[in-house]
Amino acid sequence: MIIMGIAGYSGSGKTTLVVSLIPEIRRRGLTVSTIKHTHHNVSIDRKDSLTRRLRDAGAVDVAVVADNHWVLMREHRGALEPSLEDLAGRMKPVDILLVEGFKSHHHDKIEVHRPAADKPLLYTDDPYIIAIATDGVLPDTALPQLDLNDIPSICDFIIARG
Repeated sequence: MIIMGIAGYSGSGKTTLVVSLIPEIRRRGLTVSTIKHTHHNVSIDRKDSLTRRLRDAGAVDVAVVADNHWVLMREHRGALEPSLEDLAGRMKPVDILLVEGFKSHHHDKIEVHRPAADKPLLYTDDPYIIAIATDGVLPDTALPQLDLNDIPSICDFIIARG
């Protein structure tokens, strides 16, 4: 399984890139899953939902099952947040796992960088960033630069890592 992280500042287009890569990966006959880590203390559950009431009552796991999909919510209840390896190991095996977040984890990453946003580059402090997907030109880096708008080429790059 190829694990490829997508790194960048908030608003840089990380999620847009992941969403664009998924159909391209599938078009090539490969399977893909994603893991997104958020740095915010967000809840994926509505405050007034039945599942939230069950979790608030003390349930460790709450599964919701429908005809086309299911979801499992697990409360940490003081335990450590699961690692990327732990989460990946619990998922169905796929050809490519795209990871958004887990920025301090040691896995290959593509940095999404938009020069117009005037944010510093991350690769200088992260040796696991192996390429930069950008909508500009970055003259001072030896890393491969991928056209942020050329999804097939970015997909080629990811597959070549496998």
